[in-house]
Amino acid sequence: MTERAILPWSDIELPEGLSARLYDGLGPLPDAGLDDVEVYVLPYDTGAEPMKLLSRLPSLKLVQALSAGVEKLIPLVPAGVKLANGRGLHDLSVAEHALALIHASQRDLPRWFAQQATASWQREHTRSLADSRVLLVGHGSIGQAIERQLVAAEAIVTRVASTARPAERVHGVGELAELLPSADIVVLILPETPATMGLFGAAELAALPDGALVVNVGRGSAIDTAALTAETASGRLRAALDVVDPEPLPAGHPLWSSPGVIITPHIAGGSASFYPRAKRLVAEQLRRYAAGEEPLNLVRG
Repeated sequence: MTERAILPWSDIELPEGLSARLYDGLGPLPDAGLDDVEVYVLPYDTGAEPMKLLSRLPSLKLVQALSAGVEKLIPLVPAGVKLANGRGLHDLSVAEHALALIHASQRDLPRWFAQQATASWQREHTRSLADSRVLLVGHGSIGQAIERQLVAAEAIVTRVASTARPAERVHGVGELAELLPSADIVVLILPETPATMGLFGAAELAALPDGALVVNVGRGSAIDTAALTAETASGRLRAALDVVDPEPLPAGHPLWSSPGVIITPHIAGGSASFYPRAKRLVAEQLRRYAAGEEPLNLVRG
């Protein structure tokens, strides 16, 4: 049977008449048997190498990405080929990580971990998430998942999106200048687009009150790294970052050692809950493709 799909896992239930070959993104690119491939499910979080295969699939009709953001992938997908993203797969994973970063910062967990290493018992009351004023910048499905957890923690949430939606109590980014001075915590969940790059620069960071926490689980390019480094180095602002710009952050960068800064290496979306959800999505997309139905989560096509 001609292989018509390339998948990152071997344990996906295939619809009748559709066969697949395995490519997990870790080994060398396949170099034969590509002429009849119509569906390519990109491996998740394995770098740029799997994208090179896109130009070598002459019969390609559908590309399924497992990430929510596909801004760097769009220019590489051939014209006329449908592209679907992984919208929804990462919502709870990223929300959990965002809340973990916030709690770790508000409750000063790095301080207590350091004390544990020296068997020290020095006590002090900390900040809290409850009753904190949180500015949630980015109100897609991930932002909404984060909001549910913030509300459960009894934080006071203000929603911000690219365009204001008054009926849904969502502010537009044009209102940030008015909203920032009253925020205890800012959470960024933004894709990388020309409109979002550098959205939080020196002026926006300066508008935040002393001691405010900046959390980024979207794209590192949304924040001016030099401006954030200056604000955190002085101790005026704190930061909890899963994404940075550049990425990875160079070993000698001062942001690593700035007081009140927590950095994780872009791992918010990759928890154990992601993979079963991703496999269910891929199985459904293959079923739809074999049945001639429209795929879910189409970004293009």
